Amino acid sequence: MGNNSFPVNKIEISNKCVQFTHLPVMLEEVMEGLNLFPGGLYVDCTAGGGGHSEEILRRTSPDGKLLALDQDPDALSVVSRRLENYVERLWLERANFIELNVVMNKLQISKVDGILFDLGVSSYQLDNPARGFSYMEDAPLDMRMDPSQQETAAQLVQKASKKKLTDIIKKYGEEKWASRIADFIVRERKKQAIETTAQLVEIIKAAVPASARRKGPHPAKRTFQALRIAVNKELEILEDALRVAVEELAPGGRICIISFHSLEDRVVKEVFKELSDPCTCPRDFPQCVCGLKPSVKRVSRKPIVPSPEELDQNPRSRSAKLRIAEKL
Repeated sequence: MGNNSFPVNKIEISNKCVQFTHLPVMLEEVMEGLNLFPGGLYVDCTAGGGGHSEEILRRTSPDGKLLALDQDPDALSVVSRRLENYVERLWLERANFIELNVVMNKLQISKVDGILFDLGVSSYQLDNPARGFSYMEDAPLDMRMDPSQQETAAQLVQKASKKKLTDIIKKYGEEKWASRIADFIVRERKKQAIETTAQLVEIIKAAVPASARRKGPHPAKRTFQALRIAVNKELEILEDALRVAVEELAPGGRICIISFHSLEDRVVKEVFKELSDPCTCPRDFPQCVCGLKPSVKRVSRKPIVPSPEELDQNPRSRSAKLRIAEKL
């Protein structure tokens, strides 16, 4: 269904050795959801550690093809080595998933048979202190998934108004103490620049009342999550990216979305609902007159969640939800 002369991998990878352990979330559920077949053409929009990508290539042998995207050059370094045995059936591109149609046009790919989004931060990004995603390690307050992106979390924290910080922490972190945390950040940054994760963690701990710190997750978890989402504009681009992806699917092609945040899942759910039932006619009309036709059908009405066995093996999968739709 795609371009028969699919090009071999020509991406330039740095010489530095990047290694990390990657457990692909809901691997079997995703593979089944994509409805893989030999010779198909698939896209992994978030290559990460390459676990899903490798399994797609393995299960579509001998002539299945994969386009793998990631905006993180370190991730692409790992994937290029992990998938070196599949180089003739693989194309790696450094790109954000919102750029899928641009990349496909460049590679002269018309339509694809399946698309995967594995949203959120990767295990490597979270575990590498230098990337500044973790509240458990002291590091520069960075949080950029694409290191070439201009704004870091430190710059956002330093420049944003109290109202903007409150809105970000409340909306993306669903943090009860958002206003108080923003107030403490603004107060402390007047004394000295907030440049490290440890500085921010201490500010958050001071802002959150002791009684609230004694129960629930780490007091900085929600604020760090919110800042990461804001820095990388994750929710801002997600809806448009999903619509772009559906347009690039061949009839019968599947799109699988793994989300780890309630706001992400809500966007996926609403987009799938709208695309599967776009009719705007009043419900009491005897027949549709608006002319809007569904472009997908939802394969699963409710999200698929990890099995108890997977939760034991990979606790980080506990908030994962998988939604699947099929192009009509």
